[in-house]
Amino acid sequence: MVWPSGMSRDMDGTGVALALGALKVLAFVYDVLTYPMYLILQRPWKIRELSRKVQATIIASETESSKKDVRIDFDGALNYAAVTKQAVTITKDTTSITYRSVQPPGEVHTNMVRENIDTMTKMLEWTTKNFPNKRCLGTRQILSEEDEIQPNGRVFKKYNMGDYKWKTFYEVNSLASRFGKGLRELGNQPLKNVVIFAETREEWMIAAHGLFKQNIPIVTIYATLGDDAIVHGINETEVTTVITSHDLMPKFKQILPRVPKVNTLIYMPDQLKKLDTTGYKDGVQIFNFQEVIDKGSKSSIAENYPTVDDTAIIMYTSGSTGVPKGVILLHKNLITTLKAFCDATSIYADDIMIGFLPLAHVFELLVESVCLLSAVPIGYSSALTMIDSGSKIKKGCKGDATVLRPTCMTSVPLILDRISKNIQEKVSKSSVTKKIIFKFAYDYKETWKRRGYSTPMIDRIVFNPVRAILGGRVRLLLTGGAPLSPETHEQINNCLCVKVIQGYGLTETCSSATVQSNYDMSFGRVGAATTVCDIKLVNWEEGNYRVTDKPYPRGEIIVGGDNISAGYYKLPDKTNEDFFEADGRRWFKTGDICEIHEDGVVKIIDRKKDLVKLQAGEYVSLGKVEAELKTSPLVDNICVYGESSKDHCVALVVPNQQQLIDLAAKKGYTKPFDELCKTPEVEKLVLQELADHGKKNKLEKFEIPAAVKLVTEVWSPDMGLVTAAFKLKRKDIQERYKSEINRMYAS
Repeated sequence: MVWPSGMSRDMDGTGVALALGALKVLAFVYDVLTYPMYLILQRPWKIRELSRKVQATIIASETESSKKDVRIDFDGALNYAAVTKQAVTITKDTTSITYRSVQPPGEVHTNMVRENIDTMTKMLEWTTKNFPNKRCLGTRQILSEEDEIQPNGRVFKKYNMGDYKWKTFYEVNSLASRFGKGLRELGNQPLKNVVIFAETREEWMIAAHGLFKQNIPIVTIYATLGDDAIVHGINETEVTTVITSHDLMPKFKQILPRVPKVNTLIYMPDQLKKLDTTGYKDGVQIFNFQEVIDKGSKSSIAENYPTVDDTAIIMYTSGSTGVPKGVILLHKNLITTLKAFCDATSIYADDIMIGFLPLAHVFELLVESVCLLSAVPIGYSSALTMIDSGSKIKKGCKGDATVLRPTCMTSVPLILDRISKNIQEKVSKSSVTKKIIFKFAYDYKETWKRRGYSTPMIDRIVFNPVRAILGGRVRLLLTGGAPLSPETHEQINNCLCVKVIQGYGLTETCSSATVQSNYDMSFGRVGAATTVCDIKLVNWEEGNYRVTDKPYPRGEIIVGGDNISAGYYKLPDKTNEDFFEADGRRWFKTGDICEIHEDGVVKIIDRKKDLVKLQAGEYVSLGKVEAELKTSPLVDNICVYGESSKDHCVALVVPNQQQLIDLAAKKGYTKPFDELCKTPEVEKLVLQELADHGKKNKLEKFEIPAAVKLVTEVWSPDMGLVTAAFKLKRKDIQERYKSEINRMYAS
């Protein structure tokens, strides 16, 4: 854990030493008395054994007779078909090696094959048949919106919120069926695209399954994309109907003149406000979500189920470079990833998931689909209402997590970084006694976890207040979309008492490539190949990464399997550049660089597009440098920039407001935050802090930025500077801060 600055000073002195000594004595006595019980109940040797287990191995090429991954025996059991394995010798001439999971398919995977669940429509029908009356999708009721006066006199609009209102699997399936038929009544035909442009909510999922039931491909567009990107996606896919939300209708009113083919808008209603439908482009029909369902209730149109090779989604990525690309995902791709995720995670009948990440992101869509497949209820939330201190929660009202008390959730690394830094900040502001107890408990827990034990007493006494932020019951947290720093991974694991499982995948691989084992006790790795795909490691000579490297083979990750996208929509040249067929399967070149350890587990170490060659010939991985410097408590976000004509890098830094104020105050600068960011002396202080932090994290001298610019605005998807998964959009950031970058190099 990265302890806040000042911790060591607060803990100096005889009193601190005595307090620590007393805690150690108490812990020793407790350990002696309880060790036999924990040894018998927790069986730590099993945990350690599972953590060391090989998860993927190198395979030789498949023969023509053994390309099929699975088959069904006459007794209905699923087995891996025999794959020809030869002794794989890696010589100095070897340019690629392929890894495959050694994990067998799980029970849900087996049932999906046995029951021939090969489309998203069949998936929901199957779960509905088995669990018709179980809770499925839930939305929290907003009772009213009220003015709340803040201590500074400002007035904010806040929600007075009630309980969650649930729909059963039968109700969701029925609503989806009626919505799909209603769309057909409005003139939408099978195989003709329809856009969903809305925030994450239950109507999003109902609409999606309604479209699946009529074999109408969904075009997903992030609600946070800029107008140009939204217009591009709508015009490129030639849609006539857009499904959106009440909150986004005013934005869409401005876009309508630029999307001439759109003639129908369907909006998901607001709980409190009615929509003003005046002022929209002539000839455009506007329908409430419920009106479409009502039309479907009276329709005699039959459902038109898709096949495994039909397009389910054209998912527009909010890519970190260039114009968004539409990634074509077939039903086969989605179902394949569902099998992989079910094999990799333990989901139970009494779990509850809180959904808040964008459903237009393939990772969230597939995780929520695993919940639907496993009959796990999903309660919807938002960043503004999730926790008790949410910006839209009325004082005295509980946040969504406190009311829902979820057991599972997803997140992206940036959000977890913020939670981690918030924990550190609260610890730094607490009393000396609380700091001593917290640090001792943290170190104690980490020591026993490495030995394979859990620490229920420490969790209950010290960490339960932290855990209560998310409702107190979260046990599983899935993260993806970008690398998670080992420090944040460890701290969230310990302080929130959850199992953080990191995965790696891209929209083009339908979010599936690797998933961390539930028993992996290491941090900074993303798991081994899933049960549905292979990972090929290929030399990247320009970056000096080779499969013959020691101690671990390194190279570009290429993913192959039935999870691989059919390609980019209307971009045949780009599709042929990034996708290819070999060994009887489809492959995608990710552009990510990794090393693979002895147990077959992947560690992402670089990215082709992030590599910059400086004037003196040194290569700098911008992503690697950013990942290390972002672990500093002083940094909320950072973008490192390098020019090949220069011998050093520079950085744009979004500082943590409180940390910057505290740092500046120690040096006698007491200006407001905005003024501090413009002060050259404060920039130098930050630069020195980053240099010290970089050295501590083993960055080379040429990798550490030689100049910084402090940025007061927080980068968000709305600004177009980060993606919906909070990955940096380098070109957009560099364009926005072009003059600042030039100034840094000039200095």
